[in-house]
Amino acid sequence: MLPCKSIFLSTQAMRIAVNTRLLLKGKLEGIGWFTYQTLLHMVQQHPEHEFIFFFDRPYDPQFVFGPNVTPVVVHPQARHPVLFYMWFEWSIPMLLRRYKADLFLSPDGYLSLSTKVPTCLVVHDLAFEHYPQHFVLSHRTYWRHYSPLFARKATRIATVSTFSKNDIAERYGIAPGNIDVVYNGAHAEYRPLTPAEKQEVKDKYTAGCEYFVFAGAIHPRKNIVNLLKAFAIFKKRQPTNMKLIIVGRPAWKYDEVEEMRYTMPFKEDVKWVGYMNVDELSKVMGAAWALVYASLFEGFGIPILEALQCNVPAIASNTSSMPEVAGDAALLVDPTSPEDIAAKMHTMYKDETLRNRLIAKAPEQVQKFTWQGAADRLWACMMQCVQQ
Repeated sequence: MLPCKSIFLSTQAMRIAVNTRLLLKGKLEGIGWFTYQTLLHMVQQHPEHEFIFFFDRPYDPQFVFGPNVTPVVVHPQARHPVLFYMWFEWSIPMLLRRYKADLFLSPDGYLSLSTKVPTCLVVHDLAFEHYPQHFVLSHRTYWRHYSPLFARKATRIATVSTFSKNDIAERYGIAPGNIDVVYNGAHAEYRPLTPAEKQEVKDKYTAGCEYFVFAGAIHPRKNIVNLLKAFAIFKKRQPTNMKLIIVGRPAWKYDEVEEMRYTMPFKEDVKWVGYMNVDELSKVMGAAWALVYASLFEGFGIPILEALQCNVPAIASNTSSMPEVAGDAALLVDPTSPEDIAAKMHTMYKDETLRNRLIAKAPEQVQKFTWQGAADRLWACMMQCVQQ
């Protein structure tokens, strides 16, 4: 049984302030989707509580999930370390006092060091600690200085995988009992397609050919260079019309990817389609032969789950959280080895018995990860914050 204080606070009306600066129309990616889906569920399931959403720019009405949401635009726009500091250390503490918040939820790894309001902090990963060279100097300097302080200041931490929980605990000296695992889910749009639907997508993007797919922002940690090298090795060894579709926006440090795009062998078989909204991406994912997601490091790796939810098998990295998400429904690869990635692509292409066995494993794996489950676990984490 929960302590009396927890019972009281969970049944009496609270004011829950939320950092929603990553709810951006047409630009939702990993952390943005986590924020969107968990808040959508919680707002609708807890109408007795008031939610105050702090945006850092004019917001889209679609992100006001119910009559119990008060949207507030907070200046300045927090898109640079100096502005991060001003937003979280000057503006947010003032507004938490003004709105008499009982709890502050921050889903993107940042919090205010200048408030006494209980804070639930969501830390998705510590990629900047493991691969600092992949981030611009100003941002990685800020994150490596402040993230340990944020973790120690937080009343309680939520993170998206057991791997990340252990990583945070060990690197920042946080008691594991103060960190809750809140797995991601996948959007309901990701579903198995019919043969006719698959053919329609292939006709649209690859002139009817089968294809591998990658989905994610284009930056060094996503390991696109090794993926392209692997695809070229695969095509050289296996005469086939198989294509590779790359879905995602250029993010940072993508010069090497751009160079390879125009100089690699078999470049005509790689289709670059840019950022896609979920309604179209779910179709492209659902019609793929397999997802290839050889990222160097992930706190979770949502595209793996999205593929499995479409009954599309995955080739995923054997590092960080990705084996945890992929389970038995994927082939695991060494992301630093284009040869290994190419070999697994060849196996996935040639061995249909194995591919079908992976597909059969997908539904069971997917059941472990739902947005409803994520919202419930995050809510439980938040309630423990006001209890502590």
